[in-house]
Amino acid sequence: MSDHSEAPVAPVQAYEPPYYVAVFTTVRTQDQSGYGETNARMEDLVKDVPGYLGMDHAQTPGGLGITVGYFRDADALAEWRSNAEHRAAQKRGRAEWYENYTLHVAKVERSHGFIREQVPQSPTAG
Repeated sequence: MSDHSEAPVAPVQAYEPPYYVAVFTTVRTQDQSGYGETNARMEDLVKDVPGYLGMDHAQTPGGLGITVGYFRDADALAEWRSNAEHRAAQKRGRAEWYENYTLHVAKVERSHGFIREQVPQSPTAG
């Protein structure tokens, strides 16, 4: 995963189900040569898939990485899975960047979210 500190900290919004998620959980190798560039390319490339809804990332201090991709339907997910550049990146990931990983794909049947409303601050008297 790349450094996402420049992105706003907010989860992907809740969508009207059904939709699909791909949960990719990883432990990476020590040598990450070329990973950042490839990861950035994949993040740009997936945005072109019709039905792509967004992506969340998390990284634990111990090195466990989690990426969740959201897709409107199974066809969108299949298009991403079969993309030639994505397939090449997967192959390189297995050869170089990952100690291990799991991929879970699920159909979302329920989804909701919460956003705290900002209360306007009243001016203070001086």
